Amino acid sequence: MSDLTRGERLQIMLTQEELAAVDDWRFDKRMPSRAAAVRELLKRGLAAEGFMIADGRSKSQDFGVTESRDAAEG
Repeated sequence: MSDLTRGERLQIMLTQEELAAVDDWRFDKRMPSRAAAVRELLKRGLAAEGFMIADGRSKSQDFGVTESRDAAEG
């Protein structure tokens, strides 16, 4: 895997709660870096079945790593 080159950069914005969830998962799984943890989470998410497919009308803010406060209260 040492010859793998990653020529594309993906930049995302996370809330403090989302970043804490990623970091907690990373440290629990002993991942070597935050980037490695995000790649592993993406791989697992893309392999998962039963997830909702975006309908094309959703906004970026409709998707998150942690449950939103509104959803938790509702």
